[in-house]
Amino acid sequence: MKKTAIALSLMFITTGALAQGEIQHATDDTVQAAHQGADTAKEKLHQTEHRTQEQVNKAHSDGSATDNMKQDSQKAWNRTKEGSEKAWDKTKQGSEKAWNATKEGSAKAWDKTKAGAEDVKKSVTE
Repeated sequence: MKKTAIALSLMFITTGALAQGEIQHATDDTVQAAHQGADTAKEKLHQTEHRTQEQVNKAHSDGSATDNMKQDSQKAWNRTKEGSEKAWDKTKQGSEKAWNATKEGSAKAWDKTKAGAEDVKKSVTE
């Protein structure tokens, strides 16, 4: 249904232009420009593929450069891992200190509440 509506709309729009021959001329120019653009895109794609293949060949042929890159990346990974572990340990220690302080504060507050309740109970019973 949608396709039919679009086709009819295009037909009504292009009827006047077809009568004058303008659409055919524009279409030929558009097609020619599209072919030129496609050819340019194909050439660029082939150039990029060749460059990529050359880089892959260089990487495979020069094992020392690849090994150095692997070693450097492994060193970087180890440093990152150590830094993350240190940060996690500090966070964990800080959380534990905060939890212990909260527990102590809660225990002290509870003790004061109990003592206050006992005082009220004594004063009410007397």
